Amino acid sequence: MSSSETTPPLAAAPPRAIAWRTLLQTLGMLPVLLLIGIGFALLSDRFLSWGNLSIVMQQAAINIVLAAGMTFVILTGGIDLSVGSILAASAMVSVIVSKLPGLGLLGIAGGLLTGLGFGLVNGLLIALGGLPPFIVTLGSLTAVRGIARLIGGDTTVFNPDLPFAFIGNGGVFGIPWLVVIALAVIGLSWFMLRRTVLGMRIYAVGGNPDAARLSGVRVWLVLLFVYATAGLLAGLGGVMSAARLYAANGLQLGQSYELDAIAAVILGGTSFVGGIGSIWGTLIGALIIAVLTNGLTLVGVSDIWQFIVKGLVIIGAVALDRYRLRAGERT
Repeated sequence: MSSSETTPPLAAAPPRAIAWRTLLQTLGMLPVLLLIGIGFALLSDRFLSWGNLSIVMQQAAINIVLAAGMTFVILTGGIDLSVGSILAASAMVSVIVSKLPGLGLLGIAGGLLTGLGFGLVNGLLIALGGLPPFIVTLGSLTAVRGIARLIGGDTTVFNPDLPFAFIGNGGVFGIPWLVVIALAVIGLSWFMLRRTVLGMRIYAVGGNPDAARLSGVRVWLVLLFVYATAGLLAGLGGVMSAARLYAANGLQLGQSYELDAIAAVILGGTSFVGGIGSIWGTLIGALIIAVLTNGLTLVGVSDIWQFIVKGLVIIGAVALDRYRLRAGERT
């Protein structure tokens, strides 16, 4: 070979391959959701009935709200394992405050402020204390669950005259209020993440916190915001749960909700390492979890196997996240 010859450069990916990859990234897990829905529709003639679809949407609503908050956290490379416990404590406060004569609607504010307070505590420990998010929120998962039980005297608290029960059992133009609230949360979250400077900084912190800090981003303030947001939305989830059940229980309410929220976020394409993801993907992920739960129940799958399937979905979501990261490195 003469010295003038050079090794030809690697061929660029053909335009068709690039277009196909872009389409797959845009659609995300939507085709999976559609395939799961078609499968259950073939297995059960009740699946596509309006009554059942309404149940699916209501079942998904609370997880959508929790997963929206979890999206903010995971985008920064963090995690929040305490949202299920915060939901239980917020629901407990919400129901107790709703019993105050003439002030029952303050139960909504009580639940929201409770969630926000616990979220701020998590954020302060992580952002200013420098503690690992996994350890902080794992501790909060247990501690807040205990607080929820203490608040309610370790029993179920009922209010058959709950003044904001319409949130959990009413609707507008045939659409349940739970669904309206969930979609509003998704819309506001999208606007925050994609149309504000704060949203850009959240992605920047998740992509490279050191570089974000050097560029003038107050990383501690961004972290405080995302954990406070996760707590606030968990509080909203608590209000929604209380409104639906007319009751709250510190021991059982919200158990494993954090796992469903994490699974929804990762299934939706948000990366565990941070900096990559979208709120619309989270919505699709939450719907996949809800459709799986509803469909498996309709076809007669026991609770035991439903837990196994959900666990496999979470493992599959993490594996998918790793595959996406490696594919991104290759391209």
